[in-house]
Amino acid sequence: MSVRLHNTLTGQKEPFEPAEPDHARIYVCGPTVYDYAHLGHARCYVVYDVLVRHLRSNGLRVTYVRNITDVDDKILKRASETGTEPTALAAKFAEAYAQDMHRLGNLDPDVEPRVSTHLEDIFALVQRLIDREHAYVSDGDVYFSVESFPEYGKLSHRDLGQMKLGASDRLDDAQTARKRHPADFALWKKSDEGAWGWDSPWGQGRPGWHIECSAMSMKHLGDTLDLHGGGLDLVFPHHENEIAQSEAATGVPFSRCWMHNGFVEVDKEKMSKSLGNFFTARDLFDRVEPEAIRYFMMTVHYRAPLNLDWTLDDAGNVTGFPQFEEAERRVAYLYKTKLRVSDLPEQRVVESDAPVPKELAEFPAALRGALDDDLNMPVALAKLADFLKTANELCDQAMRKKGKAARTAIAAVDRGFEALGAELGIGTGDPSSVLLRIRDRRAKTRGLDGDWVESRIEARTNARQSKDFAEADRIRDELVAQGVELLDGPDGTGWTITD
Repeated sequence: MSVRLHNTLTGQKEPFEPAEPDHARIYVCGPTVYDYAHLGHARCYVVYDVLVRHLRSNGLRVTYVRNITDVDDKILKRASETGTEPTALAAKFAEAYAQDMHRLGNLDPDVEPRVSTHLEDIFALVQRLIDREHAYVSDGDVYFSVESFPEYGKLSHRDLGQMKLGASDRLDDAQTARKRHPADFALWKKSDEGAWGWDSPWGQGRPGWHIECSAMSMKHLGDTLDLHGGGLDLVFPHHENEIAQSEAATGVPFSRCWMHNGFVEVDKEKMSKSLGNFFTARDLFDRVEPEAIRYFMMTVHYRAPLNLDWTLDDAGNVTGFPQFEEAERRVAYLYKTKLRVSDLPEQRVVESDAPVPKELAEFPAALRGALDDDLNMPVALAKLADFLKTANELCDQAMRKKGKAARTAIAAVDRGFEALGAELGIGTGDPSSVLLRIRDRRAKTRGLDGDWVESRIEARTNARQSKDFAEADRIRDELVAQGVELLDGPDGTGWTITD
């Protein structure tokens, strides 16, 4: 296998070499389910979905673990604000998250552990750290002692002596007073009297954020992972703390490779609720085809920032997202191409010794090569553009007078679409259904009623049948002026919305 990935730990692009040559064990930090999935989640989980697909396409067996954090201070805060029981709130948003991931085309992980079902594993790991003198109990809390782990800071390349007070946790003064060192982080947090929590060997409370992932990942993948992934914002403190507590407990490296995707930015600022530029995936599902969101996430290298532009009306309301709209046009082009190839008349497809165009024959290998090189999805999409252009040229050639298409070339197109679905998870839908959704959404955006368009097409058909060609042309021009393109064919007249 020739996959090379950038390892955050070393800062180098390195061969991805699992401990078992035919089995990759991957853990990706999942969401804290107190709200709907935002575009940062969408980007993160599309990236690792493509990674898993690509490794499997290379013949590896992959065990993909992506957790759900259903116990967290953010959940407790939101539950208190809404008067909802915390576990019920978490369950609601976990289900919504799963729905959103499916609409984005992401595969389910092989294991999706939840904090609430792994408390005994967390208790055991915390106690192990206490026994090894890497953690200490302080007034009902349990803290990891960063000074007990000399390599603390090796992932984020930070000096422990320069770390700010409270860098690893948002702590109040009382919590800070219970720590031996300002950078010590909580493994177990005691509950205030009467507050929500679980019984533990150290009293009632809840796990710290960092210990959850160590306990769940080691439970399902062993002491050393092949790859640990997540967003760039998790490098410090979350992943740094995971390394410290895991390696302090086991004495072996926690992960062979660390992979991090860049931020989603809006107008070159990190997307955040406080800046008012926060969008959930659901905000966009009614505006663009979900597959277009997936496509757009691949247009920039996963380690780089992904900047989102928007358009506003005079009142400051968001009226559009040009990059998603362009991605939707490209997705529509993909499906139109797939439909054209599948709809070629059988008599136009012949046996031939003519060489298959290299853009078709070599596309699966070109796709793999791009993804082998640190999951370079923008290059993969460039290869896709060449593939689709050549496939359309093949259809054009076949539909000319006395034109033909070689069966071997059509077979190469089919193999290319199979590789596209397997590697990038796009182009797997029913072309007619996807194109109809895109058309109807565009029509709605332009204020066009689909029933009205159909009625005008019917009137045009009747005029043509009555040989009133002047009226038929007038109706056609009326529709064209509204941005409607008519598609006359042997089975009737279809329509689409022009770009």
